[in-house]
Amino acid sequence: MKLLLFMLSSIGLLLLVLTGCASSEKNISEQKEDKQLEKDQTSEHEKTNEEHSNHESNSSVKKQTSKKKDPSQKIVDNMNIDEKIAQMMFIGVKGTSLKKQEAELIRTERVGGVILLGGNIQNTKQLLHFIKSIKEANQDSHTPLMLGVDEEGGRVSRIPDAIANFPSNQYIGKYANASLSHRIGELLAQKVQAFGFNVDFAPVLDIHNNPQNRVIGDRSFGSTSERVSELGIATMKGIQSEGVIPVVKHFPGHGNTTKDSHISLPKVDKSIVEIKQEELIPFKKAIDQGADMVMVAHILYSAIDQKYPATLSKRIISDVLRNDMGFEGVVITDDMSMGAITQNYGMEEAAVLSIRAGTDMFMLTSSGNGNYDRVKKALKQAVKQGTISEESIDKSVKRILKLKKKYKLSHDPPQEVDVSSLNQKIRKVIDQIK
Repeated sequence: MKLLLFMLSSIGLLLLVLTGCASSEKNISEQKEDKQLEKDQTSEHEKTNEEHSNHESNSSVKKQTSKKKDPSQKIVDNMNIDEKIAQMMFIGVKGTSLKKQEAELIRTERVGGVILLGGNIQNTKQLLHFIKSIKEANQDSHTPLMLGVDEEGGRVSRIPDAIANFPSNQYIGKYANASLSHRIGELLAQKVQAFGFNVDFAPVLDIHNNPQNRVIGDRSFGSTSERVSELGIATMKGIQSEGVIPVVKHFPGHGNTTKDSHISLPKVDKSIVEIKQEELIPFKKAIDQGADMVMVAHILYSAIDQKYPATLSKRIISDVLRNDMGFEGVVITDDMSMGAITQNYGMEEAAVLSIRAGTDMFMLTSSGNGNYDRVKKALKQAVKQGTISEESIDKSVKRILKLKKKYKLSHDPPQEVDVSSLNQKIRKVIDQIK
C-alpha cells in the first residue's frame, strides 16, 4: 500500500514538472515570437523610412535636374537690374559706321539687340564692316546680340542694291502660291544672314482692307485674311528654316488705317467681333504655327482700349495677345521714336507704360542724345517703386535669352558675301513670277 502511494506521488510530481516545463517553453517561444514581431515591425518601419527618404531624395534630384535644364534662368538669376533692362532694349545707331560712344554703350550696357535702318547702309563692304564692329563691341557679353533689319522685299528692303530684291508682297500675293512664298522666305533669310543679321522684321501680316492706306499698301499680301495668312505664314516658316528669327507685324493690324504711325497716331474703330473675324486671324494662325516674335503697332484700337495705343496697352498685349491668343514668345514694340508716340507721350513715360503692358523688348532707334540713359533710369525707378515688378522683367529677359539660344545666336563675325551665288538663286525665283 505504501509502495502504491509512493508510486502515485512520484507520477504526480513528474506530471507537474513536465507541465511546468511545457508552460515555460511556451512562454519562451511566445517571447521569441514577440521579439521577432518587434524586430520585423522595426525592420519594416526602417524600410518604409528608407523608401520615403529615397523618394524625397529622388524628388530633390528631379527638381535639381529640372532646374539644370533651364540655363536661361541661371543667367537671369546672376544678372542685376541694369543688365536685365539692357537686354530688353533694341537700339538703333547713327551713320554708316559705329561711333566710339555707341560702341561703348553696346560694350558696357550689353543691350539685347541693334537694328540697322536704310540710312545706316551704303554697300556690301561698308555693311559687313559695320556689323563686324557692332559684334566686336559686344564680344565680352554673356549673350550675343540680336541684329535686326527690315527686309520684306518690295519697297522695304535694306540690304545693299548689289543683292537682287524681290517684288512687293502684293505682287507675290497674286500668285497665291505658298511654296513660292516659303522659298522667298528662305532667300530673304539668306540675304540678311549673309551680312550677319539674325533677325528679319518680316513678314507683314497686315490685311490691306483700306484703299486709302499708303503706309502698308503693297507691303501686304492681299485684302483677305485667308491670303495674308497662307502666304505670310509660309514666308515666316521659310525665314525660320534658315535659322533667322522672323518678326510678324504689325499687331493687331495696320492695314485698315489712313494715318501713318511714323507721323501720327492712327485709330481703328472696328468692333471687337470685327477685329477677331479679320485683323487678328493671320496673327492667331501664325502663333499656332510657331511664331517666335511679334511686333506691336502704334495704333489705337478703341473697341479694346480707348486710352492707349497697342504698344502701351495691357489689354491688347497681356489680355488679347498673351491670354486670348496664347502667344508665349517675345513681344517687341515698333520704334518708340515714331511720331505716334513722341507726339503724345514722353519717351520715359512710354517706356514704362509699354513694359508694364507686357512688352518684352523696347525698340529705340534714337538711342543717342541721352535717350537710352533716360529710358533706362525711368524703368529702374518704376521697378524700385513697384510700378513694374522685377518678376515680370525676369520673365521677359528669360523669353529673350531662350529665343537667342533657340536660334543659336553667336558672336561670330560675318564672312565675305558671295554676291553672285545669292543673286543667282534670287533671280531664279523672280524669273518664275515675271
